[in-house]
Amino acid sequence: MTTVLIANRGEIAVRVIRACTEAGYTSVAVYADQDADALHVRLADEAVGLGGSTAAETYLSVEALLDAARRSGADAVHPGYGFLSESAAFARAVEGAGLVWIGPTPESIDALGDKMTARRIAQRVGAPLAAGTDEPLAGPEEAVAFAEQHGLPIAIKAAFGGGGRGLKVVRELSDVAEAFDAATREAIAAFGRGECFVERFLESPRHIEVQVLGDGRGGVVVVGDRDCSMQRRNQKLIEEAPAPGLSAEQRARFHEAARSICAEVDYRGAGTVEFLLAADGTISFLEVNTRLQVEHPVTEEVTGTDLVREQFRIAFGEGPSIAETPTPVGHAFEFRINAEDPGRGFLPSPGRVERLRIPGGPGVRWDSGIDEGDVVQPAFDSMIAKLIVHADSRDAALVRARRALRELAVEGPATVIPFDLLALDDEAFATETFAVHTQWIESALLPKLESQSRPAAVPDAALQRFPVEIDGRRVVLGLPAGLLAGLGRPVDAAPTSPASDPTALRSPVPGTLVRWLVDDGAEVAEGDPVAVLDAMKMETTVTAHRPGALSQRAELSAMVAADGVLAVID
Repeated sequence: MTTVLIANRGEIAVRVIRACTEAGYTSVAVYADQDADALHVRLADEAVGLGGSTAAETYLSVEALLDAARRSGADAVHPGYGFLSESAAFARAVEGAGLVWIGPTPESIDALGDKMTARRIAQRVGAPLAAGTDEPLAGPEEAVAFAEQHGLPIAIKAAFGGGGRGLKVVRELSDVAEAFDAATREAIAAFGRGECFVERFLESPRHIEVQVLGDGRGGVVVVGDRDCSMQRRNQKLIEEAPAPGLSAEQRARFHEAARSICAEVDYRGAGTVEFLLAADGTISFLEVNTRLQVEHPVTEEVTGTDLVREQFRIAFGEGPSIAETPTPVGHAFEFRINAEDPGRGFLPSPGRVERLRIPGGPGVRWDSGIDEGDVVQPAFDSMIAKLIVHADSRDAALVRARRALRELAVEGPATVIPFDLLALDDEAFATETFAVHTQWIESALLPKLESQSRPAAVPDAALQRFPVEIDGRRVVLGLPAGLLAGLGRPVDAAPTSPASDPTALRSPVPGTLVRWLVDDGAEVAEGDPVAVLDAMKMETTVTAHRPGALSQRAELSAMVAADGVLAVID
């Protein structure tokens, strides 16, 4: 029996575990300390701890993951999405260890995962492209020079990034240098590499994706297309398939460009080719994601194609089960149910899910990595689950989506559910008057959203480890801090500042302090940006809550709790 190690966590790990069970494979989960009792760990046939609490120590650690594969006797590795899913180095390490890599070849990841190389491939096959650089930027001054030559706005992008991380849109020349620095920081934190490039940014475009399957020998079949224009901070919130409102000519052009780009590199496995469609009809190739996408379920629903099972088939030498593009049946939406507060600018809102009521009925699918009582961890992504609805037409799917979202109840963290319901009732999202674009949420909908209650803080979930002897053998036990406290063992606790202290500048979210924007002792005005936090894979700027002299109270790279004291302004 084949044993598949899933080098990921949360919803996508659960999705792959379920596919393993249906395919007759043994599934192996891996986990960071705070995920020791997560849903993906509970559902897998086996689970192996990675021995750490940060992404770098766990889901981004090639050494830890390969050690887990060796200890579990795995035959293959599925990377999911995010983390190391688009790392050619990880793919090579997996194959070098004698395991099957369930994904594209390292060579394809190198060629397409590097956005600049992908641009050159797109040029070679005649795909449409916006102006941009073909080499990494040596520094912010090159981004400034590009903006001066080609005009604003521009997009500074991580060459090895994805999911909106390491991407900054700049509309003022004076902001280019800071945007370059921020994109580099985000890219290093999320992907381990900071190279960035720049290209012209198309204002108010739609985001169109094409799902492909490649056999690794030049054969590529297009499975379908999606619209993913409903984004905030360049990260998707609502996706749908098929993409609405495209002419037959436009759809054919998207499909052919995607097929040609992937065939050029003998693409193997599932992948997504992304494009922008401007209001004037201009099409520009964006990037290739050499992995499974978060939004893959909408394509599955309208085509009847199980994309994870297709990944298995291709990786184990069987090839795709389809030879031509399926005719889509009906329409599907996916709603990412994130722990974020839309009324506070989609501020991350990690915390315990105290109550969860999951919708059901015809055409409703719930893909989740969280159960009632579980914690949305601040160190990782904010997504609680994905709600997918499918119906005979787009209008019918909208009706079903409203019903399912009203049935859904999540108590504890703030969520994007109120935003979803508001978006569904907006004229711009209606089928006959469809007019959304990638900046529509922030430009049109954000002012209408109200803030939600802050979730209660949850204790540090990291395990504390100590050696014990069992039957004469030394082993290391990892136990939750709460359990150790119950046993009377001392547990380290960080001091807190009185909540009533008016001088304390508190963190709006739990996160890592990545940058001070002002010096210790500097005079600041109310509203001045003073610090940057990396919270749930997004940068959050903290502003001064009052005027005065700022005294720093947190060190760079320190983890800061929600409401933790960053500084004192007196």
